Amino acid sequence: MKNNQWLAEKPLLGKVISLYPLQREHSQALIQAASDGELWDLWYTSIPDKKSINAYIEAALSDQEKGTALPFVVIDNSTQEIIGSTRFCNADTVNHRAEIGYTWYAKRYQRTSVNTECKYLLLSYAFEQLSAIAIEFRTHWHNYASRNAISRLGAKQDGVLRNHKKLANGSYRDTVVFSIIDNEWPAVKANLSFKMEKYP
Repeated sequence: MKNNQWLAEKPLLGKVISLYPLQREHSQALIQAASDGELWDLWYTSIPDKKSINAYIEAALSDQEKGTALPFVVIDNSTQEIIGSTRFCNADTVNHRAEIGYTWYAKRYQRTSVNTECKYLLLSYAFEQLSAIAIEFRTHWHNYASRNAISRLGAKQDGVLRNHKKLANGSYRDTVVFSIIDNEWPAVKANLSFKMEKYP
């Protein structure tokens, strides 16, 4: 990876979880995490299984090499186990915008403080170290849990991209787009900090 890329690779360390750059050797641990809830069976999202994990990782690392993505594994600090994955993606390195996506956690970590701290770490890095002007979140119209989680972060809905993508099952994806812009970050940060202190 080039040292002058906007999305510079580095670990993001939190109290409950930490984010470490994705590596090829993480494949089996990611499959183990995804097997908690058999997350690959969710039709409205794309979570790797044994057959697709290598391609999933190679695509992420290829985008990272191009400077348009920065993928992470999510690690439980108490056990040092990989419990999921997330990444910056679709980065606009000229205008300093990016999307946070490909986020998923083992089922036992869903609806816990993990997602709040994960997004806090990513957003802090984006706005405070990368000087991002906006961070987007995108999800399937039918992924109501994801839409609610994004709203709870303090992101605002920008709109819906109708028939945005063709999916492998033959259906079309309507994509809901949310964002947080730089001058909203102080309030969003305060909200996330409050949640992490109240619900550790």
